[in-house]
Amino acid sequence: MAESFVLILCLCMVSLFFISQADDLNDDHSINAISYDGDTFGPGLAKKRNFIMFYAPWCGHCKNLAPTWDELAKIYNNAEESPVVIAKVDCTVHTGLCADHDVVGFPTLKLFEANGETHKRYSGKRDLESLKAFIQEQIQGLGSETDIAAEKEEELERHEEPESNVITLTDEDYAGKIAAGFFFIKFYAPWCGHCKRLAPVWEELANAFSKDENVFIAKIDCTQSTVVCKAYEIRGYPTLLWFKDGQKIDQFQAPRSIEVLTKFVQDKLTVEKGEQHGHDSEKVPEEIKEDSAGGAVVELTEENFKTIIASGLVFIKFYAPWCGHCKRLAPTWDDLARESSGQPVVIAKVDCTQYKNVCEENEIRGYPTLKIFRNGELLNDYRGGRTLEDLQKFVSRQLDQRDEL
Repeated sequence: MAESFVLILCLCMVSLFFISQADDLNDDHSINAISYDGDTFGPGLAKKRNFIMFYAPWCGHCKNLAPTWDELAKIYNNAEESPVVIAKVDCTVHTGLCADHDVVGFPTLKLFEANGETHKRYSGKRDLESLKAFIQEQIQGLGSETDIAAEKEEELERHEEPESNVITLTDEDYAGKIAAGFFFIKFYAPWCGHCKRLAPVWEELANAFSKDENVFIAKIDCTQSTVVCKAYEIRGYPTLLWFKDGQKIDQFQAPRSIEVLTKFVQDKLTVEKGEQHGHDSEKVPEEIKEDSAGGAVVELTEENFKTIIASGLVFIKFYAPWCGHCKRLAPTWDDLARESSGQPVVIAKVDCTQYKNVCEENEIRGYPTLKIFRNGELLNDYRGGRTLEDLQKFVSRQLDQRDEL
């Protein structure tokens, strides 16, 4: 009996010991690597240097590194005047953030300078001493935080281009500046790779429209102007939005080349100016059909689409200006319109980057999509060859079917 009592007592003491050790372990890990997401990443980098582990939970190497990374975090994140923040990003959750930073393998370790504009990728050993040595080496090479801030300010002054035609917006002046007129605004973050690549193109776009008093090319830094960016639910960078008199009208989602961006702005201005001049939409269909008879491709919009297809045979190309296949088809489509001159068929097209509702209603899933309508009803999706001869034969068959009816 006494032996049993002693055994039970020993077991209790062992249990208490392990519970105590577990509590100590939890306390030790209370200060660990900071987890960043899309909302906290930019502000975190804006404050201080960051050494960040981009990882995936399923990655074996990441699991092996995790305790060492937390040890590193205890050293630097707990210091009163730490020169660096130890952080991490789960790339299975924040895929866009990791894509912006060209993360293609796990774990990827990067030390970012304050403000995140430059970084150094770590490719050495992953033991604690090697990681600490890397941090110290980078800190000594970069100088103090004060020096870095001063150097960056001087660099900005040296590279500042007062002649830039891109308007800079902030939380404070945003509403007042965009209250009147057309604004094409880039919502961005300084650390974003795609934003950096877009920057010179955006400048070129602003220069192209610098003499046009109807439109303004602008930008807003979402790491600084968080109120505006949250109001428009900006989740990725860069986000490009089109505004009219302070109201969001559209979002640009095509390739960001200067040609496509310029076409987007020109098309927007054309549509807006047309509306301002009070064009009579009820008169457009007859004029369009006359153009079609003369060999011109009819441009359909949300206003005239249903009216145009309501009667007769209408063959429509649904396209996007940036689409390579669409560009190759364009001259053939123009030829088809000319060759169909005098026949009872309208050759038309719809720009799906401009008239999204029309394309969604017609279930457009790819470009170009060719559909033919008779008296407002869909007859067929065309899936044949795209030579002029192929298209002409298709139209002729549809006309013959009409005659048989």
